[in-house]
Amino acid sequence: MAKMKKRYVCIWFRYLLADWQLIRRPELKAVPFVFAAPVHGRMMITAISPLAGLQGIETGMRAADAKAICPELEVLDDKPDRAAKLLKGLGEWCVRYSPTVMINEFSMDGLYMDVSGCTHLWGGEHEYLKEIVFRLKGKGYTVRLAMADTIGAAWAVARFGTKTPLIPTGGHAEALMSLPPEALRLSETTVSRLRKLGFYQIKSFIGMPRSILRRRFGEDLLARLGQALGTVDEIIQPLQVPVPFQERLPCLEPIRTRNGIEIAIMRLLENLCQRLQNEGKGLRKGILCCYRIDGKVAQIDIGTNGPSHSVSHLFKLFQLKIEQIRPGLGIELFVLEALKVDEVIPGQEALWTGKPGLDDQSVIHLLDRVAGKMGPGVIHRYVPAAHYWPERSLKISAIITEKPLSDWRTDKPRPTELLKKPEPVEVMALIPDNPPKFFIYKGRKHNVVKADGPERIEREWWLDKGEHRDYYQVEDERGQRYWLFRSGHYDGQRYQWFIHGFFA
Repeated sequence: MAKMKKRYVCIWFRYLLADWQLIRRPELKAVPFVFAAPVHGRMMITAISPLAGLQGIETGMRAADAKAICPELEVLDDKPDRAAKLLKGLGEWCVRYSPTVMINEFSMDGLYMDVSGCTHLWGGEHEYLKEIVFRLKGKGYTVRLAMADTIGAAWAVARFGTKTPLIPTGGHAEALMSLPPEALRLSETTVSRLRKLGFYQIKSFIGMPRSILRRRFGEDLLARLGQALGTVDEIIQPLQVPVPFQERLPCLEPIRTRNGIEIAIMRLLENLCQRLQNEGKGLRKGILCCYRIDGKVAQIDIGTNGPSHSVSHLFKLFQLKIEQIRPGLGIELFVLEALKVDEVIPGQEALWTGKPGLDDQSVIHLLDRVAGKMGPGVIHRYVPAAHYWPERSLKISAIITEKPLSDWRTDKPRPTELLKKPEPVEVMALIPDNPPKFFIYKGRKHNVVKADGPERIEREWWLDKGEHRDYYQVEDERGQRYWLFRSGHYDGQRYQWFIHGFFA
């Protein structure tokens, strides 16, 4: 199978902070303003509004100089990391268009998106770009977009391209030729040196020997050129790590009804479960994210006691929580993610008859539905653990179908209810090593009429230090049975009695 060709989109927010401020304060639309922050004791401009730009004011200029050029200029205080926080919020909003969204850390004024395999959901690449531009402009942001085979080419065309923002597959090298050298994301020093030598376009030096370029301009130029052409890999850090098993369903019209949500969930599950089944895996934890047209996200999640790729079963679990989804004005995108998957035992999904307990899939399905209604922490399964101490001899199973490594101990009686931690009691015994004559527990005296023991259980010396235990099964005058033990030898030295469980 041929490997899918990578496609990237770069979104350039030309007036990021200014647009953000205008959204909050529309009255500034007719006023030139800038953002400024102190640098070495001087207020330097960090961002400008469109009107300020028309006055010849640029970023990096001193605020005092800008004020002299434009006396009516309003100077606003910038804050550290404000642009980064704003881009992070916009990037999380853009997840509806691609699972892989990255912040442009070179200039901190844009986003990258890996859109490979995404554009067909919006009717093709042209409609895909048109949709993003329309939505972002509707929010009040001035944006320029470009799509190309590499991040570097998309960044270059978004800022310096003059023909088309949609570079066809394989056409990124040609699109770079007529662009200025700063389109390669180079430092100001490198760009200045290139211009001094008369290199005003990338085509002027792209064909020069690499050794000459390295010697004159350094390794950074070769690295950036290689990234733009696709010959050098570019390390990317997405805002959200994509989940391997994810299905996305955009909607032509906003979905507001329960029936529409159910249809969307069923379509997503059919595709997801088919992928899981092909790889021999089953869902253990899944989450459904519903992206509303007002920018908010509603979500519900499910969990299973055993890995499952049964569409009908998983659909019933989601059905139990659909009421929690608030569609608002409508849902425009559904994203279903399998956050946790496990290997499925062959034949597990078949409907067996005559199989008791957890060998019957209907039992596991019932437990899943109970957990879906009551909560994920209400059902536990315990399996034996290889320990002497009774409170350590069991553990919670990670999966309800887990096969225990050992069997439960049945050669000695064990209480129906075991206390998490032994509780101290007062005991009177007639002679050493005899069972208790009576004991006092929680202020109540219990006279012992029957007793059996002792059963000695040694302490696990490789885990902690201390005395052994001598256990007794005792029955009081009311017919109630208890499990008591003495910690240490009954030899006049320090010892103590405890109650550890209750028999049925």
